Parts: sequence; structure tokens; C-alpha cells
Amino acid sequence: MALPHLTLSLQFGDIAYAARHRTALPRHWVVRCLRHALALDAELTVRIVNEEEGRALNMSYRRKDYATNVLTFDYQQSPVVMADLVLCATVVAKEAKAQGKSLKAHYAHLLVHGALHAQGWDHETSLQDAKAMEAYEVQILAGLGLDNPYR
Repeated sequence: MALPHLTLSLQFGDIAYAARHRTALPRHWVVRCLRHALALDAELTVRIVNEEEGRALNMSYRRKDYATNVLTFDYQQSPVVMADLVLCATVVAKEAKAQGKSLKAHYAHLLVHGALHAQGWDHETSLQDAKAMEAYEVQILAGLGLDNPYR
């Protein structure tokens, strides 16, 4: 089965240690992660931001006054998935270190997670939905050669 087509805009904001994050997110890897998580063709923007921008977006759109690892702004789910994924470099780096994961592997997990949200998956609606989304993430990541991120 052919993977969906992806039109991608990959953006890096004003982040500390930019070279480290760019190395963990080469365009071909971002495309591969996202295409494996997509069921339909998509037009996605992935933006890597600093903590200030991440916090402001989370406050504006979710009324939560902190920077989170990934925010998904989904605009359309069909016939083409259209969304923005915003990942906070500082939060992602701290989580990767705390969880003993490579930065590349943690970014991959969050890209998959965000792409699933863009397609309507939701882990906050019920325990059953959370388990289903988690299981699907694990399956997608295994297909990318990555370990279960929930262990």
C-alpha cells in the first residue's frame, strides 16, 4: 500500500541549540514519520518553537499557562488533512532526557502523536480512546524502527 502524499512546511523558530534540533529533525525523517502516521494525503506545517512561543500558543488556544510538547491545530480532516503541528524544542529536549530517549526518537513520537490528532484521534475523551491511540502510536513507531515510547 502506498503511503499518503504529504506537502510539508518545516519551520524552525528562534530556538536555543538550533543545530541540535535541526540534526534530530532532517526533512526526510520528518516526512517519513508523518507519512507513516497519515491515512490520507496531507498539507502540514511543522514548526519548532521556543518556550515563550509555545507557552503563548498554549495559553491562547487551550487556556493553559505553560509550554507543552506538541500542539495540533487541525483545520480539515478530509479529503486532505490540513493542520499545523507546533513542537516546543525546550520541552521536547527535557522530556527526551528525562525519559532516556534520543531527541530524534522523541520528536518522531510527537510528530506521530500530532499527526494522529490532526486526523481526529483523541486520548482525552476516554480511557478506551487513549489506549487505542497509544497502541496505534506504538505500531507506527515500530514500523519506523523505534521502540515503544510508553515503556
